[in-house]
This record gives sequence, structure tokens and C-alpha cells, in this order.
Amino acid sequence: MKGYRFSKYIPQKTAGQSAFDNLLNIFLQLISITGGDAGEALSWLTNLDKQYNITNGNYGIGDFIEDLKGKGYLTEQNGDGKFQVTDKTGQEIRKSSLEEIFGKLKKSGKGQHKTSFSGIGDETGTDRRPFEFGDSLQQIAMTDSIRNAQINNGFGEFKLTENDLEVIETEYKTQTSTVLMIDISHSMILYGEDRITPAKKVAMALAELIKTKYPKDTLDVIVFGNDAWQIEIKDLPYLQVGPYHTNTIAGLELAMDILRRRKNANKQIFMITDGKPTCMKVGIKYYKNAFGLDPKIFNKTLNLASQCKRLQIPITTFMIASDPYLKEFVKEFTAANNGNAYYSSLKGLGHVIFEDFKRNRRKRF
Repeated sequence: MKGYRFSKYIPQKTAGQSAFDNLLNIFLQLISITGGDAGEALSWLTNLDKQYNITNGNYGIGDFIEDLKGKGYLTEQNGDGKFQVTDKTGQEIRKSSLEEIFGKLKKSGKGQHKTSFSGIGDETGTDRRPFEFGDSLQQIAMTDSIRNAQINNGFGEFKLTENDLEVIETEYKTQTSTVLMIDISHSMILYGEDRITPAKKVAMALAELIKTKYPKDTLDVIVFGNDAWQIEIKDLPYLQVGPYHTNTIAGLELAMDILRRRKNANKQIFMITDGKPTCMKVGIKYYKNAFGLDPKIFNKTLNLASQCKRLQIPITTFMIASDPYLKEFVKEFTAANNGNAYYSSLKGLGHVIFEDFKRNRRKRF
């Protein structure tokens, strides 16, 4: 009987990629983890090369650094001799995140959101209906109309009348305004688990998806710890957690304020978090309690969820933890808003968010 022979696994490099491209993929991951510190990322890359022999004698890390500068990914124009990443680097990280999480999506020139309502639009549907005055010639289903003419008028003498015509329904499209809330409290890196990096990747992928496929939509990103503030999409790759509690209330208030200024009828909030609300601001002071669900904080959070429901702003919560008392919080919070909730692992977070985002394209909030 033949047995198995095990040997050291040597991963193959991606086919068709140059030495620069292979190193760039690793470098972009490291830049995101280090919060945009190019020097630290290059130091890690050098250590990885020493340990795993990533490069060969023909192309080393020094050559890679020169190519990074030549291709516009790094700059030394700050005067202190330190490397800094450029906007091109951030854009490349967002594109890489999009392909990693959502797959290779074809770019669409008119990326807008479908609804379940049909009418005068520019998206071809599957339903058929009789021709009506005002329908364009492009909408006429020729095969179906000719078949109707043969059935209604016989084969002897072909005749096509208005009553034989069928048209293909087109669908209305909507614009959607989304606010993505990201928890940056200290628990996002506790217990040896890096939760912030997957959250950043999802945010970058969602931003790139909306930018390329649904350019008329809006996406605003806010982060919340002790307070909440809005960040630019270009700053997402370099986002880091802080020594913060979780002020979900401040995040929701800011999200609602942003969405009030948006003119779109369809609005939604996506919230990525790994814990319960533990902080709120009372006047100029912070009220904090990290032990269990504090009624004062919890009730205020539920009140905001109910306000969003009245404003027809659904909240989808992505809880990347599975403690029983956290599930109870999410259950009550979701019921107050009539929104959705997912208990997702870090590995499946991107796919879950994408599916929910895609599902929301087809309904009016």
C-alpha cells in the first residue's frame, strides 16, 4: 500500500506577474496594517524577504523601492528623508481590496440601483406588456410581436397591427446614499485578533464598488470610538484603532446628520462593530461603563434606532463577535429599527456586506 510523502510547500507566484507586481501586492497589505507608515512597511518587507526568500538575485528590495518611487507610489519630498505614500498608493489599495473581496466586477457606465418598480427607465427588464402610446421603438419585443401577428392574423397574408405589439418593460433606477460606520474602539485589536484590517478592506472595497459601478450613489465613512467623526475615503487604508470606548450613539447621530443633507430618497446605514455601546457624551463629559449593557447608554441607542426607523433609514449591523449578551443587544437594536443584522466572521464579512448591499439595490426603503 502506497503512503503519502510530504515535502515543504513552496507557493507559486501569480502567473503573468512581474517581480515588482508580486512585491507590490505584499507591500500594499503591509501599508494598510501599518497605518500608512511606509518605512515600517518596507522594514517588514525586508524581514519577510530574509525569512522566505521572496526576491532573487536579479531583483531585490532596493530595486523595488526605486521602482516604487519611479512609478509614483512613494515620495521623499517631505524634506526629512522619510518615505511617504502617495494618493496613487491609496487608490491601488482600494482596487486591490475590491478584487479580493467582491471579485472582478465589470465596470458599468451607468451604475445605479434598481427598484422593484417598472416604468420608463433605461434598464431592460424581463416582463412583457402590450404596446402603449409613448413607448419607444427600442422597447418593442420583435419576436414576440411577430408571433402574436401570426396567431392573431394567420399565415396567409402577414399583417402586424398595434394590438400585436409587445414591449419589454424597463425598470426605474434609484440613487442610494450609504453611511458606513466603523468601530475603532480598542477591542478591535484585543485578544490577539486584528479586526480593524478586515473592516478597512471591506470599507475600501465598498467605496471602490460604488465609485466604479454606481457613480451617482454617495458613500460617507465615519469612525466611532469615544467620539465620532467623518473620514475621507482616501484615508481608509491608514485607519487605526485608539484607546477608545464604543460611543455608538455619537456614530448614529453623525450618520443621521449626514443623511439629512443627502437629497436621495433611499438612505441606509451599515455599521461594523465588535461590541456593545459603552460610552456616551453628557454635556462636555463622557459617561462610560464597559461592564455589561448599561441601561442609560442602551436606551439612548435604542431611541436613535427608532428615530432612524421613522426617517425610513434602515440600519444593517455587522457584528464580528458572537457573545450571547452582544447578540441580545443586536437583536433589540435591530427590532427597534426594523433593520438587518449579521453575525459574521472576519473571513466572510466582505461577502455578507456585498450581498446585503446588492439586495438593497432592488427595494425602496
